[in-house]
Amino acid sequence: MSGGRTVRYRAAGGVVVDGRGRVLLLERDVVRGGRPVHEVRLPKGHVEPGESDLEAALREVCEESGYCDLAVLADLGTGRAEFDFRGDHVVRDEHYFLMRLRSPARTAPNVNPASEEALFRVVWAENLHVARQMLTFEGEREFVRRAQEWFAQRGGHES
Repeated sequence: MSGGRTVRYRAAGGVVVDGRGRVLLLERDVVRGGRPVHEVRLPKGHVEPGESDLEAALREVCEESGYCDLAVLADLGTGRAEFDFRGDHVVRDEHYFLMRLRSPARTAPNVNPASEEALFRVVWAENLHVARQMLTFEGEREFVRRAQEWFAQRGGHES
């Protein structure tokens, strides 16, 4: 644990599949500890005051990826991520939803151009199995696993 303060917050996001079973991921190159790092992530972000986790998840997917026409298929539950960042210890409770892209129409992502989120590039994984392999963080791989389980329980084809 770092010597700084402990920062706690809620985040929400989505495991988004399209009509072909592909999975929406975001990739970026950032500097961590003075070293360049390539990250592949699920779209997610802070839950704002007065906003539900679902509202935040839909907003964050739209803002970070530009894909906004989404149908929510399932609540994938929550998990906790803990890590040190810029001298602070961060405790983030994450809530993910399984979503289906209803339209391939895309707007420009709506993020602060000076933020790390502005570095995101959309990448599509072939399916849920490939998405799990591509993701950088185990906590996010768990939510993709839950999405796979949801489809398997319903006889779905997404793998």
